[in-house]
Amino acid sequence: MVRVLSWGTPIPGPATYIRSTGAWRGMLIVGHRGARALEPENTLRALRRCMACADLVEVDLRLTRDGIPVAIHDATVDRTTDGTGPVKGYTIEDLTRLDAGEGETIPTLREVLALIQGQTGLIVEIKEPGTEAIIVSVIIDRLPERLFLVSSNPESVTMAKRLLPGVQAGLIYSGATDDPIGLARSVQADVILPRWDRVSREVVEQAHGAGLLVIPWTLNREEDIKEAARLGVDGFASDDPCAARQYLQGGTQKSATPAR
Repeated sequence: MVRVLSWGTPIPGPATYIRSTGAWRGMLIVGHRGARALEPENTLRALRRCMACADLVEVDLRLTRDGIPVAIHDATVDRTTDGTGPVKGYTIEDLTRLDAGEGETIPTLREVLALIQGQTGLIVEIKEPGTEAIIVSVIIDRLPERLFLVSSNPESVTMAKRLLPGVQAGLIYSGATDDPIGLARSVQADVILPRWDRVSREVVEQAHGAGLLVIPWTLNREEDIKEAARLGVDGFASDDPCAARQYLQGGTQKSATPAR
């Protein structure tokens, strides 16, 4: 069986793994906030580093005061820039004056799409319910070859599917959930994105049985990545996607410490 990502891009599913000269094949490698172990997270610099090795880059999106989608994880700029205060308190003009590390600025969604166009896939995490329509209106002008819209808010997953019916949508979860598969299906998700400690063979088998992909986060250690392959997940997010790829290809590399 072959699952098809939005707009016709095929990927294996459920993922199969062929052990050949030390290489596991079939899993998607996702650069978590770019390559945040090596570069300032969610910046274009981190995405460029990530694109050398990852199948998809992942960014978090929030809106500025004037309604521009920008790539930043936290609700405030304090942790990742030299500024303070909530993201939604800044206009885009003011936000781009902040240093997000190594001289980088917080990129807009349009800048992210321009960077990755034709080169890699994209996972967008919708951080704020109610922002889905604005985010989709930007994406639809420059659709990536592979696209996932994901969120920890079930309502955002449902809205993503409503606004872009062909998109692959995913439900993120980290806490104890009685029936994550049932919840994902109820919001029309195509993917579940559990925290790594929530993954088991049972979860993977149940998800695949329900037609769902499984992409856990965040895997940085070689033993965890190889265990994920043994469990049969379809992909995983890593802070250092190049090290992750080397692990899967049979090499050993010291994992980096996430930046900031």
